[in-house]
Amino acid sequence: MTDFVVRPITEDELRPTFDLLVEALHDRRPSDERWAQADGAWALPGKFGAFAENRPVGIASGFATSIAVPGGAVLPAQAVDGVGVRADWTRRGVVTALMTAQLTDLADRGTTLACLHASEAVIYGRFGYGIATSGRTVRVNRPVQLREGVEAGGAVRLLDTDEARAALPALYERIGLHRPGMIARPETWWPMALSYRLSREGGYRVAVHTGPDGRDDAFAMFKSVDQATAAEPEHGPLLEVRDLHGASPEAIAALWRFLFSIDLVATVTSRFRPVDEPLGVLLTDPRRVRTTDVEDDLWLRLVDVAGALAARTYGDATPVVFEVDDRLLPANRGRYRVGPDGAERTDAEADLRLDADTLAMLYLGEWRASTLAQAGRITAATPEALQRADTLFATAERPWCGTYF
Repeated sequence: MTDFVVRPITEDELRPTFDLLVEALHDRRPSDERWAQADGAWALPGKFGAFAENRPVGIASGFATSIAVPGGAVLPAQAVDGVGVRADWTRRGVVTALMTAQLTDLADRGTTLACLHASEAVIYGRFGYGIATSGRTVRVNRPVQLREGVEAGGAVRLLDTDEARAALPALYERIGLHRPGMIARPETWWPMALSYRLSREGGYRVAVHTGPDGRDDAFAMFKSVDQATAAEPEHGPLLEVRDLHGASPEAIAALWRFLFSIDLVATVTSRFRPVDEPLGVLLTDPRRVRTTDVEDDLWLRLVDVAGALAARTYGDATPVVFEVDDRLLPANRGRYRVGPDGAERTDAEADLRLDADTLAMLYLGEWRASTLAQAGRITAATPEALQRADTLFATAERPWCGTYF
């Protein structure tokens, strides 16, 4: 018997549960002014609270979005944007109860996928989430020079705060979800994302690239960070690139060219860039670009395994039968035949056996089945079945999310 209850939160519980979340994540409660700026962004749908004597002790939050999957389909998804428990209520089953309630609700509402960024990597595998994309941190030491032949068409301009607030939502939508793993940014995402970053305290600026056709096709959000010390008072600032998206490689290259050209900057850095972004080979000296970290980015959960498997495309290989175990959502348990012509449930003998979190790791193409089998995550009837699965789930480019939430 538990001494707390889990239920959807109500309108008058929005602020208390948000305060609980930011404290659990060791951040400061927002001021009334900042809360007002983000009005509507912390909205009711998708939020469950754990309550003891009508006081919140835990929160699992999310918002409706959509996600691109291999082959170009865009599926309904839930972005889980905050899970936290009050410090005096941890390790009492609160997170398990919250995540179970949230996933059950998503399944009942027909949501295909759920995704999150994990603050701790040991938590979410037991709820069926797996690492589905990776991101790298790049550090570029100036001065740099782009190679001859790197396109520099169009123009780059800086936006003021009001222009950025007005332009970025439509521009991100126009750029589109062109990689597996990219998610839509609904209207409620933008106020919370921009209210602080574009404030005087946040310090971020926005640059937009306009293509030769006169249409905006890329943007970057960045800020300067002072690196001067008593020992090196003339050390130039670091330029931190928070968000960079473009509709084409040429537009992205043009934005990097602009960022590399900003005067007095010693270093340009950006976290969670695509692992396969060809940044170094844009330069005459590719060693000026260093990858300082590669880390897990988007964690994925297949809420509807049959629907998710049927929606993506597959490579050219003999079909493979997967047997999936899903402890939290038993309706997903069973065998699925996956082949070049799609996926469907089957009663045939299984070639591969795996849990829901491992299937999530395979789904967007980030991992090979043979690699996961080496780690003991997949049991294979034959090595040849793993080779077929490698081909079926392979993608032309690495999946990438590129959105903070």
